Amino acid sequence: MADNGTRLTEFILMGFQLQAETQLGLFFMFLAFYLITIVGNLGMIMLIQNDSRLHTPMYFFLSHLSFLDICYSSVIVPQLLETLGNNKIFITYERCATQFFFFTLYGSTECFLLAVMAYDRYVAVCNPLLYAMDITPQTRLRLVAAAYSGAMVNAVVRTWCTFSISFCKSNQVDFVFCDLPPLLKLACSDTKVREQVIFLLAFLVIITSVLVILISYLFIIWAILKIHTAGAKAKTFSTCASHMIAVALFFGTLIFIYLKGNMGKSLWEEKIVSVFYTVVIPMLNPMIYSLRNKEVKEALKKAFKRIKASQ
Repeated sequence: MADNGTRLTEFILMGFQLQAETQLGLFFMFLAFYLITIVGNLGMIMLIQNDSRLHTPMYFFLSHLSFLDICYSSVIVPQLLETLGNNKIFITYERCATQFFFFTLYGSTECFLLAVMAYDRYVAVCNPLLYAMDITPQTRLRLVAAAYSGAMVNAVVRTWCTFSISFCKSNQVDFVFCDLPPLLKLACSDTKVREQVIFLLAFLVIITSVLVILISYLFIIWAILKIHTAGAKAKTFSTCASHMIAVALFFGTLIFIYLKGNMGKSLWEEKIVSVFYTVVIPMLNPMIYSLRNKEVKEALKKAFKRIKASQ
């Protein structure tokens, strides 16, 4: 609701509110990041689809991670570029709610999928002889479906709790997209119960995913320590290194911005961190998995040779 009692029909995204030259520089930088994200993740999906050596559960999950990174980034970055180009933009109430829903959906799915990938690595390292029996095509489909289903529940409840709030203080969202903390600042009704539900859901999504990842890697580390040769230890650990880096980047920023609350955090810190996990991380994931993964590098070399031969 607005100050005169009428329902808000639009918000104003204030963006960064910087000098024109600085905003122009950020526009081209984020545009470059976005193009790299799209090309890198699409390339990873195509590489996995076209190389038979990558038709394994680990790369099946990785292709879904690349798909999520494309979607996750595409929900935010085009609008972020529009904000930078116009200094601030008007966004309808419905468009804001839609963006909020899909942002939550893809972010939550990525949390669960990273946990699924950790479980996959646990089975591969700790039960290698049973890996093909445990992670069957049907099992991996069920695991991915469970990740999307859990994220869907979180997105629906979180969006309903947020957009059932009465907004009356202002329609100016001092942020780069429709996210929870800046929207709550515009509420004129009591949001305590809704906030508790929202943050409980966020806590459950993050803590469940983190626990699965931590338990999986505790077993993995224990299995690696029992390996006698240093070369075998390094080879086994290398199969998990890329995933560990991706987990540290993604969950580190999520925990900072959502579970730390407003203690000791400025609005600028929130904007910078939000840009990092919506713009930078989706761009970095293909690089992390391609630069640190021998099978992906070999598949890339093979693909480049085919392209060169065709020319």
